[in-house]
Amino acid sequence: MHLSTRETGLAAALLEATDTLSDSFDTAHHLQRLSDHCVEIVGAHSAGIMLVAGGERVSFVGSSRRQAIALDLLTVQAAPDHGGPCWDSYGTGRPVPHVPIGAARTAARWPDFTRRALRHGIAATFAVPLRRRETLLGALNVFVAPPPGPPEPPGDEESVRLAQLLAEAAAAGLHNQRLHAEYRALAGQLQSALTHRVRMEQAKGMLAERWSTGVDQAFAALRRYARRHRMPLDEAAARAVEGSLDRDGLDAERPRPV
Repeated sequence: MHLSTRETGLAAALLEATDTLSDSFDTAHHLQRLSDHCVEIVGAHSAGIMLVAGGERVSFVGSSRRQAIALDLLTVQAAPDHGGPCWDSYGTGRPVPHVPIGAARTAARWPDFTRRALRHGIAATFAVPLRRRETLLGALNVFVAPPPGPPEPPGDEESVRLAQLLAEAAAAGLHNQRLHAEYRALAGQLQSALTHRVRMEQAKGMLAERWSTGVDQAFAALRRYARRHRMPLDEAAARAVEGSLDRDGLDAERPRPV
């Protein structure tokens, strides 16, 4: 069995969309690559993504090919009460099927969007939600140019399904990368806490041995020193271990025999 160019391109795009566990990950680049793959695979004029945060704040990413047009058609949808295929898809969580721009214009559907789309020579559009299971992140909007020759069967449903696959793979990649970043941050916090604890135990043990006292009394003395000198306790412990703390000042806090 020989794979078609489209099948091979789709497989490569899906792999790239989910390969996001990297410290150098860039969300804008990730979404632009999704748009680029979509343009190539479905044979579109251009494409773009509206990313929605908190149900209100939006950002846009356009395909590399005809990026200015894609961004213009996304931006006009973000204006208050303008609407467009992105908002319809995001609002319902469902695809907006292939819509001829001329027919939408005649029906007064998305007036500002359709007027601008016609100005750019766009013949049709469709949109699919960018989602991770039940979580909606935005929408992928695809813009279709008129065919160069006699009209051919457009395969509209297949294009929408392919775009949905790409969008869901990209959303899974974003989700995985977010978890990766959260886990790395948590690991850093845990390592910092462990380092703090080890340093504190070293300082307490060192001072207790030097003063021939208990570790609790040594800790209380170190804490008094840190407060008196307005120094973070962890810094005082680290400097005590390094031997760079004012020895006389620290010894002044030494526990007195009862």
